[in-house]
Amino acid sequence: MKITWSASQKIFRAPLCILIPALCGALGLLVGCASEPESHMVSAPPPPPPTRVVMAAPAPMMTQTTQTTQNTPSGTVVTTQTTPVNSYIVAQAPPAMQAEVVIAQPSSSHVWIAGYWTWRNSQYEWMAGHWEVPPYANAKWSSPHWETESGAYRFYEGAWI
Repeated sequence: MKITWSASQKIFRAPLCILIPALCGALGLLVGCASEPESHMVSAPPPPPPTRVVMAAPAPMMTQTTQTTQNTPSGTVVTTQTTPVNSYIVAQAPPAMQAEVVIAQPSSSHVWIAGYWTWRNSQYEWMAGHWEVPPYANAKWSSPHWETESGAYRFYEGAWI
């Protein structure tokens, strides 16, 4: 291997067996540094923060009453069940409902519970829809919903009735 330096030409000359691997190595380092940016899928922008939040100062206890009738050999049995229902009052209107894709039903006993907006940590939060098995025979799902009340919005939790 012969490396020469010519003072009159001021040119450094190296054999190709040194230059080619060095250039390939530098090119390989540059190519290896390239990376793709991370990709994130966003379904919808978050709702704007509330301008004013009003929580119900002890809200009157809301209840939901369920009545079932069962015929037995000794007669008819009527069962009444009263369940407390949580509710919230918020000054800001809930965002528009989100479109959902209903996935395949796991079994014929499953019931689809649609998604809805709820109020958590001083902001609206989307609760995605899902399949659920009713807690007892002939149970019906009462969907959660928002109602206007004195210029504000009251939220009623969903429940099996």
